[in-house]
Amino acid sequence: MKNPPAAETFRPRPRFQLLYKKFWKILLGLSVLILTNCSPVPDTISGIVQDENGPVQGAVVRVQASNIFTKTDALGEFAITGLPQDASVKLTAWASGYYITGGEKEYPPGTTEVKLQLLRHNETDHMGYEWISAFSSLGDPGNCQNCHAQPGDPNSALPFDEWMLDAHSRSLKNERFLTMYAGTDIYGNQSPPTRMGTSKDYGSFPLPPDLSMPYYGPGYKLDFPQSAGNCSACHAPMEAVSAPYSIDPTTVSTGAEGISCDFCHKIWAVKLNDSGMPYPNMPGVLSYEFRRPEDEHQLFMGPLDDVAPGEDTFSPLQNQSQFCAPCHTAVFWDTLIYNSFGEWLESPYSDPISGQTCQDCHMPAGLTDHFALKEEGGLDRDPETIFSHLMPGAADEDLLKNAVSMSVNGWKEDGKVNFLVTIINDQTGHHIPTDSPLRHMILVVQAINEDGQPLELISGPVVPDWGGIGNVDDGYYGGQPGTIYAKVLEELWTEISPSGAYWNPTRIISDNRIAALDRSISDFTFKDIEEGKVILRATLIFRRAFIELIEQKEWDLPDIIMEEQSIVLK
Repeated sequence: MKNPPAAETFRPRPRFQLLYKKFWKILLGLSVLILTNCSPVPDTISGIVQDENGPVQGAVVRVQASNIFTKTDALGEFAITGLPQDASVKLTAWASGYYITGGEKEYPPGTTEVKLQLLRHNETDHMGYEWISAFSSLGDPGNCQNCHAQPGDPNSALPFDEWMLDAHSRSLKNERFLTMYAGTDIYGNQSPPTRMGTSKDYGSFPLPPDLSMPYYGPGYKLDFPQSAGNCSACHAPMEAVSAPYSIDPTTVSTGAEGISCDFCHKIWAVKLNDSGMPYPNMPGVLSYEFRRPEDEHQLFMGPLDDVAPGEDTFSPLQNQSQFCAPCHTAVFWDTLIYNSFGEWLESPYSDPISGQTCQDCHMPAGLTDHFALKEEGGLDRDPETIFSHLMPGAADEDLLKNAVSMSVNGWKEDGKVNFLVTIINDQTGHHIPTDSPLRHMILVVQAINEDGQPLELISGPVVPDWGGIGNVDDGYYGGQPGTIYAKVLEELWTEISPSGAYWNPTRIISDNRIAALDRSISDFTFKDIEEGKVILRATLIFRRAFIELIEQKEWDLPDIIMEEQSIVLK
């Protein structure tokens, strides 16, 4: 065998030249990739979320007070990309069962190996917990007013200031509730105790009140003087949470806060049956689960997952209608009395994709860009992420005036005047009116000539007598053309109807309230006049209680005009 010449250099055979070129290209590409991965990505922050046992999968990592977020992978790792390269950001992390962490340190884009440590919060409720007052005057640094109120600003949209104007803060100062509970008027005059009859078949039973004696309306304590009832389960929940059937709301301290901040932000879950409704006879605190801490380490549930540093955790329940269910659904003696939540649940509004929650209407967002004082750590946020605590309801004129749509149509034919009134519940996520059976809407219809004289009604509904018999100008509409929309209860023993004393056994004798997205059409026919114009007018009125009861209790409850329309026929 001959050796190759010494001066000859080795060259790959032609068929291997192409493979060599490809090899070197791949090697170069891998080198670039390795170098790239070893260098920080300029618009990315990456790291890991862990607890005392190691990495946490599925934790939400967010650029604080923004909509930029991601979730950790199976190794607890995260990477937030697309960040501006000229600004540092704060990061927060949250996972179910943990406090929100972070919010203290700023990280410039390109930072790697960020470590966010999660701390577990208590998983059980501690009955010995002492509720925190909302008021700063009590001197506790944890009082809500310290950080969530703007002193001296009458237009403040911070949570404490709005809550002070809301009915929830006054649930133990509500004159209608207290006088109905005690059987008094607003001046403390009390109706006589309920008279009782006896029957060999049924034993004792209540009799109607003797109206020849001074009478100031019904009252729970008149009918059940030996029982406190469960009214406080909703109206005085912090006092009733440990004794829901033992708290007389009229004996609770005058400084009581009703449905306060700490109460709502300690709610962890709602007990619902298989149909998604609260169980019967389980109002208020009886249907709530709480997470009250045992020691000095506080815990607040809220609707945001980036409130840190602090002692907060995110609760999706805070953004769900189910949060409201225990106090806005109630069955007494097998009769469904309050049912705003159930009406919503049965309506298209409960669709999780296209619907709306109770909070969407009653806690509208967009009124402020911060929910805590800036000097106390409040952050600028998108106003659409901050929900109002005004919670407008049956006393809010603007809400009522935008609750329904009304249209009218009239024409003359064969010596008659026809008037058609259509009311559509197109803006309300439940029946209207809803909740308290005292509430009702009165549709009053008029057909008058140019001199203001009414035309004779030939056909069509009229307002029942309990709409008030007397001067129409004073709000007594009984017998007038029109109708009342209400859930009408009748007491089984006394046959009083309509009744607001739903603590007694009652039955529903009629319910013509308008369901969500439903409509009501009322048709009236009047006798035409020989000549001149005819003016047709329809007025829809919201009344918060029966006029007779208003007078008995001396309540100051002016009517609210929801809709009013007129047309002129020649």
